[in-house]
Amino acid sequence: MKTVLVTGGAGFIGSNFINHILSERDDWFIVNLDKLTYAGNLENLKGIEENKNYAFVKGDIINGELIDFLFTKYSFNYVINFAAESHVDRSILGSEVFFQSNVIGTNVLLEAARRFEVERFLQISTDEVYGSLGAEGLFTETTPIAPNSPYSSSKAAADLMALSFHHTYGLPVLVTRCSNNYGSYQFPEKLIPLMIINALNDKKLPIYGDGLNVRDWIYVIDHNRAVEKVLENGRIGEVYNIGAEQEMTNIQIVKLILKHLGKSEDLIEFVKDRLGHDRRYAIDAAKIKTELNWKPEFVFEEAIERTIDWYLQNKEWWERIISGEYAKYYAEQYLTR
Repeated sequence: MKTVLVTGGAGFIGSNFINHILSERDDWFIVNLDKLTYAGNLENLKGIEENKNYAFVKGDIINGELIDFLFTKYSFNYVINFAAESHVDRSILGSEVFFQSNVIGTNVLLEAARRFEVERFLQISTDEVYGSLGAEGLFTETTPIAPNSPYSSSKAAADLMALSFHHTYGLPVLVTRCSNNYGSYQFPEKLIPLMIINALNDKKLPIYGDGLNVRDWIYVIDHNRAVEKVLENGRIGEVYNIGAEQEMTNIQIVKLILKHLGKSEDLIEFVKDRLGHDRRYAIDAAKIKTELNWKPEFVFEEAIERTIDWYLQNKEWWERIISGEYAKYYAEQYLTR
């Protein structure tokens, strides 16, 4: 039995990861540490609250006293750091919280992992640390990092810090850099859920610039299976890119959503481009495929339909979130336990 600290486990990717692990194996005990910001939602984890291999702790990764307490209490074998402020637009409006969570918080975790001698520390990162690609080429693990937003620069700083702890202290660190995720439980500020929900409500679908910005899209289940592989079998001190090699422009995605929902393309509205908007990201995932025998199982056209259908079937979930009632509701639930 491995005892695993999963930070940010009530967020989109983290909660999908916990659901995946606890549905497929019983040799991990997971402690989910999440401060339940606007994007953290315990509803994402309904059904596992009573699982004997799971515990939830409300708290912030920058709280060193709490982190030391948890490491002392649970003697973690593994740490997986999903916790992060992750929305580029929000980082442009205010960068300080991104530095606090993504850089300082990661440092607090690394220091604790070093003192308590964990077996493996996995830093979950993003392909955005590499900057923007031209029309050709792919990001490899040796591509120089060149972040272009406060969000991506905070993640790049955290990556370098994690790798420096391996080089300096011998901490068993791994880093994954993944392309754009989509799937169930994604907070409605991100492109795909925002477009689905707006279309369902017959509201305009705002597209930055000309809509031709390109991203490599990966279904969240594929990403989490890759995370599991890297954590257990990856080479210590290495970076692994995770991508599905499924490049799509924003406008292509929006049109697919509208077609699946039977909505008119007249709902599309082109708006002023985001400041510093990177034109294209694309991942070369050859390293993880070759070394760890991982490959994505879902094609975009199939998985995007599954995702749209999930939002259709879970209207109460996203209606509660966008109404602003979620944070108050869960604060009350937590305080009355």
